[in-house]
Amino acid sequence: MFEVAERLRNVKVSASAAMTRKVRELRAQGVKIVGLSSGEPDFPTPPHAIEAAHKAALAGDTKYPPMDGVRPLKEAIQHKFRRDNGLDYALDEIMVSNGSKQIMYDALMASVNPGDEVIIPAPGWISYADQAVIAGARPVPVSCPENNHFKLRAADLEAAITPRTRWTVLNFPNNPTGAVCSRAEMAEIAEVLLAHPHVLIMSDDVYEHLVYDGFGFCTIAEVEPRLRERTLTVNGASKAYAMTGWRVGFAGGPKPMIAAMTNMQGQIGSGISTISQAAATAALMGPQELIAERAADYCKRRDEVVDMLRQARGITCHKPEGAFYVFPNIAGCIGKTTKGGRKLATDTDFVTALLEEKHVATVQGAAYGMSPYFRISYATDMASLREGCRRIQEFCAELG
Repeated sequence: MFEVAERLRNVKVSASAAMTRKVRELRAQGVKIVGLSSGEPDFPTPPHAIEAAHKAALAGDTKYPPMDGVRPLKEAIQHKFRRDNGLDYALDEIMVSNGSKQIMYDALMASVNPGDEVIIPAPGWISYADQAVIAGARPVPVSCPENNHFKLRAADLEAAITPRTRWTVLNFPNNPTGAVCSRAEMAEIAEVLLAHPHVLIMSDDVYEHLVYDGFGFCTIAEVEPRLRERTLTVNGASKAYAMTGWRVGFAGGPKPMIAAMTNMQGQIGSGISTISQAAATAALMGPQELIAERAADYCKRRDEVVDMLRQARGITCHKPEGAFYVFPNIAGCIGKTTKGGRKLATDTDFVTALLEEKHVATVQGAAYGMSPYFRISYATDMASLREGCRRIQEFCAELG
């Protein structure tokens, strides 16, 4: 009889993935769902990237690729890091993977031993903690409270570091809050990490181009070059170029780390689709104007969503500086009862009732390590956002 391995006993299916699956099931049954749970851009993949993939396939570029990525893509990534981040990586300090999620998995599996600790700002993306658990480490959440705009405070990071700390994860712009660290705030974090040379740094920069209101993006190895030799700078094509299904992530880091990660990747899935790598190369090296255009569109969506949520009874909503999520506080709704008779004891109760009674899909804050909140993705069309927020307003107005 099959039994789940011990390493998976405390690892649950991602709440956002579970909600997305539930939405698909309901839609297949004919239920009209407003889906605000998936962190997936609704824009199309750039045409020149699709054309590059087509040409690669026709040219016979369909054989096994190098484990760490084809040279043209690695050169494009090298160029991207110089152009966008002021970081200069040699080709053997760069690798390509099956999405940025596998980059992180490779890194943890290649470096973590049982009993090690991984510091994760909370709220934070669900997979950080689960991947740490699978690797045998202990996730250490560090609260990033709303009264600090959901940012990591240097003093809180300092207090969390122990001799067992192996990694600190940084994700700004953040999923699920959209928080962005200024250069000064990142420099304060860097000062803490400089004092602890045994700690590696994983900088998840996948939302780097989605920053609003004049906020500038910065990454820690650029802000503090002395940390470069123990920082893994992670990125990918999914968010900036709307290429989620192509599954291309990449990273720059010290050569020994990249070599170990490549070895790990070779045991899991070998190299990444050659066709996807051709598309990603074209995206990175082609026209970049679309990034700013799409960010401006996201900014308009953010403003309208925040304004509508602030009109919902029992909800307060911080306006995020980046990414494409809002993370509203629903403390004013907890303890109340829905029109359908459900008592809302938790934010999980809230999002469940919202889906069942108003057919709006969101994700509970508990999944990201902070309650009572819920996450809305505004990476969808304005009509759906308006309708979803209207239903949320109605749902809250009917609470008794």
